[in-house]
Amino acid sequence: MEAPKKFDIQAYVKKSLAAFDYSKNETAIILAAGHGKRIKSETSKMLHKIWGKPTVKRVYEACGKGLEKANIIVVIGIKAEDVLNSLIANGEISFAYQAQQKGTGHAVQIALENIDHKKYEGIVYVFPGDMGLIDDQTVSAFRKKFRESDSDMMVLTGLYEGSPETNSYGRIIRVKEKDLNGNPSGDDFGKVIEIMENKDILSLEGNKHYIVHFNKRQYAFTKEELINNNEFNSGVYAFKFKHLAEHINSITSDNAQNEIYITDLIALFNKSGLTVSASHPEDQTVLIGFNNKSVLKQMESIARSKTYETLKDIIEIEDPDDFFINDETVQKILELDRNGQPLDIRIGKGAYLGNGVIPNYRLNIKKNSYLDGNIKLGENVTIWENVYLSTFPQQNFIIGNNVEIFWGDIIKGNIIIGDNSRIESSVNMTGSDLFPLRIGNNVTIKGTSYLFGSIIEDNVFIEHCVLIKKKVLNKDGKKEKKVLFYLPKPEGSQLVEDI
Repeated sequence: MEAPKKFDIQAYVKKSLAAFDYSKNETAIILAAGHGKRIKSETSKMLHKIWGKPTVKRVYEACGKGLEKANIIVVIGIKAEDVLNSLIANGEISFAYQAQQKGTGHAVQIALENIDHKKYEGIVYVFPGDMGLIDDQTVSAFRKKFRESDSDMMVLTGLYEGSPETNSYGRIIRVKEKDLNGNPSGDDFGKVIEIMENKDILSLEGNKHYIVHFNKRQYAFTKEELINNNEFNSGVYAFKFKHLAEHINSITSDNAQNEIYITDLIALFNKSGLTVSASHPEDQTVLIGFNNKSVLKQMESIARSKTYETLKDIIEIEDPDDFFINDETVQKILELDRNGQPLDIRIGKGAYLGNGVIPNYRLNIKKNSYLDGNIKLGENVTIWENVYLSTFPQQNFIIGNNVEIFWGDIIKGNIIIGDNSRIESSVNMTGSDLFPLRIGNNVTIKGTSYLFGSIIEDNVFIEHCVLIKKKVLNKDGKKEKKVLFYLPKPEGSQLVEDI
């Protein structure tokens, strides 16, 4: 699905309705319409990156992997075109446009307009688009718990680990073991009654009980109980679609913010005799969402720590607090490890391995080197300090076995470097789509050299040369040939004169 260069958001979103597949009995709704004013950035909140990827893309990937054959509807609004373009290349996504942000419940109402209620039965999951640490294991586990519970609605909750006085989240209020009169709650025990906001808890009178009604019974909670309740709402939900569709438009905006909140569905479900339950993940960090730069930085640190924990006994990472290896490259490292052969991969402080990098055995990447793009590394490759290697998305950069690339080199584009070659320091090389760069086997390039779009045959030694769209021959192919101090004729020399 490709977005036209200039398009009307409403018209494009309407066109995306065709993406909904009624044969799939699970649907994920990702709420990505908000801006996030407290982040203080012109960039959409949903496009701020965590460990190299926009947060909304991380949520999308977690849903795609954690659910089985699910439709995915992304609700867009503020910076809609930017968010849409960040996801559109990923394939089967249905978009819904929330022109005015009137709350989470309103966003779900907009998303459900993509579905013909008469044609669909299944499960709907709702995820905030800023929950960039959520992973497919968490989504899969939540899915499993919801199906096993046979509930009509489930809330994914967190367990606050700090001091109760610093807990500003909405608390999950569940049915107690005994009601106000001391009678056992029976099968109702543990069901979710409501979510109470922290400000409402703090406004309660300290000497009075907070009384709630559930299933024709009353339950009493002290203010202290509610403050010390560490179970909070994460903003992730699961619903049986038929009940969600029946009640979603009954939510009102009768509140101080004049917004429609998805949490109000709990009361509507309970009133209709439907079951609302809750569960929490093993890893509490997956529930973190961000509203400011400091929390975003905290999430980045958590993502780095998790990557280090995954790799620390497989490869050598010089500084656990200063490196980057993107998720796909991590998976390729794990695949190599499963072969049973020692990897002997070393990653220096400040090294960056971006999307598309394919690692190999006996790889040594030194301090502050940067690799990003479709770079395939051979065995026994050493990348020295401060090297910059990159490609555009459509290009391929292949490095052979036993290759060394020295300090500070900048090498970009469509390139092949053959086996046993050495690219020594102060070299700059580029290969374009039209003029790729091909370096043969046993080639040495050194000195202050620049190569563009050239072909260098095997066993050639180049020093202090500028080679632009040239072919360097070695007719006998075995004995090393040298090219020294080759410079092209200058252009524009008539504009240069002595002072």
